[in-house]
Amino acid sequence: MQRTVWSASSVAIAAVVACALAPARPAAQAASAAAEVDRVFARFTAATPGCAVGVGLDGAPVLARGYGTADLEHDVPIGPDTIFEAGSVSKQFTAAAVMALVQDGALSLDDPVRKYIPELPDYGTPLTIRHMLTHTSGLRDWGSLAGIAGWPRTTRVHTHAHVLEIVGRQKATNFVPGTHWSYSNTGYNLAAILVGRVSGQSFADFTKARLFDPLGMTKTSWRDDHTRIVKGRAIGYDETDGVFHTDMPFETVHGNGGLLTTVGDLLRWTEHLQHPASGDAAAVAAMQTPTAFSDGTGHGYGLGLMLDTRRGVRQIDHSGSTAGYLAHLVRYPDQGVAVAVLCNVDSAAATQKAYEVADVYLARKTTLAPPITARYTLTAQDVGTIEGLYRSRLDGRPVAIVRDGASVRIERGPVLHAQSATRFQTASGQTWTFDGHGHVRSSDRYDVVDYDRVPPAAPSAAALAALAGRYTSDEIETTLGVVVEGGTLVVTRRPDTRLPLTPAYADAFTAPGLGLVIVRRDAAGAVTALSVVQDRVWDLRFERQPAGADPSR
Repeated sequence: MQRTVWSASSVAIAAVVACALAPARPAAQAASAAAEVDRVFARFTAATPGCAVGVGLDGAPVLARGYGTADLEHDVPIGPDTIFEAGSVSKQFTAAAVMALVQDGALSLDDPVRKYIPELPDYGTPLTIRHMLTHTSGLRDWGSLAGIAGWPRTTRVHTHAHVLEIVGRQKATNFVPGTHWSYSNTGYNLAAILVGRVSGQSFADFTKARLFDPLGMTKTSWRDDHTRIVKGRAIGYDETDGVFHTDMPFETVHGNGGLLTTVGDLLRWTEHLQHPASGDAAAVAAMQTPTAFSDGTGHGYGLGLMLDTRRGVRQIDHSGSTAGYLAHLVRYPDQGVAVAVLCNVDSAAATQKAYEVADVYLARKTTLAPPITARYTLTAQDVGTIEGLYRSRLDGRPVAIVRDGASVRIERGPVLHAQSATRFQTASGQTWTFDGHGHVRSSDRYDVVDYDRVPPAAPSAAALAALAGRYTSDEIETTLGVVVEGGTLVVTRRPDTRLPLTPAYADAFTAPGLGLVIVRRDAAGAVTALSVVQDRVWDLRFERQPAGADPSR
């Protein structure tokens, strides 16, 4: 079969042509921009972890620098060629590997996933490869499920076999595939497994041959064996109260993340997306095309890429986070600006820094729209109408809107900048619209969610006592015990975990590390189950066990 190879030569030629045609940039202007970038990363020193940054203009790299330390134990500085883990920036490469097989005629994006991965349960509605790559599959995130079971990622050496085992036990999806958007690493792990099965090669070998080598990405590989020695790799760190501890991804799952790379290699990749070889143009265009839900409405995720506008300019990007690593890769195709930021500490704010660096160069090419701010001054009556607790109609999760000086914000979340008495925007562009009668609609580039105001709960001691018991989920092979301790409802879970439940609204509680817990009742009002709800797991049921069972076990 004739194969299209993602060609390095066409990328190199495009870069040379772009450099030849681009007007010479005065040295003083370049030095000024570099100094502004230095200020963005000024807090990183030889005593801290830090970041590497790369900037590409019109197809050519113009800046590559490192700040801080790659290995605090051995005093190794971060440089432009330091290798980091890129987190979910990796997803676009997994999508590209699938598209290479589409180019080969080996599969179609609209094939059902079970054609290649029969271990996936049959959920009634066909679940396609396209659904997985656009986060519209409804597949529960396997890492979230493992966390609910008491083994969050980095606490066990998870493998793709574990992913298949966990997914194979799920009796339902978050929603009917194609009807909503929910970020799911599961889809991308399954995509990596699928590529290996269809190609007959390991996913790492396939991507090396079809993506990395042709594009000259010589320092890029996958963390498919977390014990492998990787020369030049930065250690990941957690920062707590100014103290650093190593925080590494001890797992072999990849495709959702796990890309080991440098800022220079990422800039080679962005140039390929900007100017693909002729044989790759259709695949690259598909990756950067917004997709639609089954009802025809669109959303802002392509294939492994976020598609949006920021400050009035078109933006294609993705963030990444794994253990102590943070990453962000962003491109502004109309201005020819690309920025890669890779960091080795979880407090680095890589996305914010990537945008700040991008703005340094964008401002020299175009007029940027001002950041979103308030355009309306709220009255006390306005605030009183808006404040309160709201419940999502989609998954039941609560959102509290609280006063913030003369404005309002989402509790423990972003400020809502008033555009009118009823319409608000966050700094990221998410819109919240209140109807004045207890209903609010939230919309962003991915989905629309409706909320209703609900009164906060204050359950009696008797009501709490009635919930005590044992609740079991076969889907994650876990039992939760519910007991009352000192007037507080507590969830117990092995290994040796006790989580206090805080009342949210009627029959709903929140628990740190667990999420939202909703009490399910039968028609007579008897408690039959608990649902655990998180961002990536919408309704995981724990069935109540017969009375008399020990709730602490």
